[in-house]
Amino acid sequence: MIDLLLILTAIANGAPPAQPAAQAAAAPVAAAATAAPPPAMTASSGQMAPAPADAPKYRAESQVPTGKFTTATEVRPILDATRANWVAVREYDGKDLVYLTHLLSWRCGLVAIQVGLNGGPLEDWPMEECHEGTGSPNALTGDATLIYHSYPPSSVQTITVEITYDDLTADTATFDRNGAMIP
Repeated sequence: MIDLLLILTAIANGAPPAQPAAQAAAAPVAAAATAAPPPAMTASSGQMAPAPADAPKYRAESQVPTGKFTTATEVRPILDATRANWVAVREYDGKDLVYLTHLLSWRCGLVAIQVGLNGGPLEDWPMEECHEGTGSPNALTGDATLIYHSYPPSSVQTITVEITYDDLTADTATFDRNGAMIP
């Protein structure tokens, strides 16, 4: 545990310095200017109209390191170094259980996780909200999201995971059943 804390501290201390105040203040304005406009309100119904089909799904977030591992800048080095732990498969009670516990534990620097099984299409994996403003923003409370999904026995052969960081960069990895199995 102490080794992990030392590694995380080293990563945090190696992060780029915070932007000067003038640049930091301009960053959210620049991000907002490049992001998709909000959905239009229709005059007659007061309902929000859907965003245009070509509008981006997510908006890039500020990358000023917080020291709490809540930005892509802070969690990317950890997820790069621990890629082999992104996913786990376990046979239990006659089912294949696919776990994303590791990724969910670092979700505050992510905006999306998508998973595809056996070469199938990628599907969104729900994530619990980040608990900003608390001492443990990445804590999993178990209130909102399962850390695993279950599938028929021996049906999971490969798992493709795509993560989208909150700076809107993405990373993908594919795991085979044998390499991801846990007892």
